[in-house]
Amino acid sequence: MNSIKHAAEPAIPVDRGESIAMMEPLVISEGAPRRGELIDLALELVARSASFRSRLPTPIALALSDLVRAMNCYYSNLIEGHNTHPVEIENALKGNYSHDAKKRNLQLEAKAHIAVQKWIDGGGLDGPANSRAAICEIHRRFCSELPPELLIDPDSHEKFSVEPGQLRKRDVKVGNLIPISPGAIPRFLERFETAYGNLGKMETILSAAAAHHRLAWIHPFLDGNGRVCRLMSHATLLETIDTGALWSVSRGLARRVNDYKTLLANCDLPRRNALDGRGNLSEEELIAFTRFFLEVCIDQVKFMEELMNPKDLQIRVTVWAKEQTAAKELAPHSDKILEALLYRGELQRGEVQGILHTSERSAQRAVTTLVKRGVIVSDSSRAPLRLAFPASLAARWLPELFPGK
Repeated sequence: MNSIKHAAEPAIPVDRGESIAMMEPLVISEGAPRRGELIDLALELVARSASFRSRLPTPIALALSDLVRAMNCYYSNLIEGHNTHPVEIENALKGNYSHDAKKRNLQLEAKAHIAVQKWIDGGGLDGPANSRAAICEIHRRFCSELPPELLIDPDSHEKFSVEPGQLRKRDVKVGNLIPISPGAIPRFLERFETAYGNLGKMETILSAAAAHHRLAWIHPFLDGNGRVCRLMSHATLLETIDTGALWSVSRGLARRVNDYKTLLANCDLPRRNALDGRGNLSEEELIAFTRFFLEVCIDQVKFMEELMNPKDLQIRVTVWAKEQTAAKELAPHSDKILEALLYRGELQRGEVQGILHTSERSAQRAVTTLVKRGVIVSDSSRAPLRLAFPASLAARWLPELFPGK
């Protein structure tokens, strides 16, 4: 039972009548300096992401996307100061929770984050990711699964409870920024949705960073805004670039977290002079954050390309399998099964016997052991075998994907 006593929220949120022009410019203007450079970066991102995805067999891509969800969750929560290692996240997904209440709560938080991203990756969003409905639904799904202790606004002296999917009803302060009044949020979200929901594909990619900042600037929820912003950005890139959920911008943002937070905060600054755009906020700073955001995305695609290089990946996986076989943890020649899965993507169960040149019973034993180790999976006893990328083996199979435990 939740024994936490919550402070009462205002019955009617105060609207101080702020003009929606306060958050202009929402997009980088046609005549902005270095716009051409940003377009080049966006084009490079589209090309690299498409090339990377096209080279992966579909079963391998599906297995990788499962691990990338855990990675994205880990880094996004790490930006908020919540450190839950992907191995602990993987345990939570299996229903194995820590006896430590704080760690267990963070595992539940991670599980909720992954559930939302899986819903997004599966096409759950009904409409653009930058619509008010989508933003509120992302927040609702995430917060609805959190334990009560994580639904308390951490920045208030009073215990205000975060309402899943509900816009905040009181004023807040975020660093040096005091966001708009709570009653004004619906008006600003309406403008936000209009501005970002009617762009073409290239302009949406180019404006992904701007939308990321402007949603954080509006600060629509009492808490959870950072996670919602990053999930919205993930969904936007998934929609426009068709990333396949095979790489994560959150990893890049977390690895350069000081730059991320500084450049994001700089976008709050007012327009400096006549050369700094035509809006209330600085276009120069918005351009700087956009460049950073696109470069981080490109860097993450490059990283995943190198990590999934077929020859190197095969060596890492088969060396591990041979070591496990020598230690009597796997059946003889199990590396041949994994090697075939890496090359072909999936195997029928009946093909294993031929690969191993052994009896049917020995082939079944080899498969069963690999399944127990979590490195191959199947939807049923008759369905094809597929490779899996368990977080517990990421340090060996996919080094530097996230820190070792």
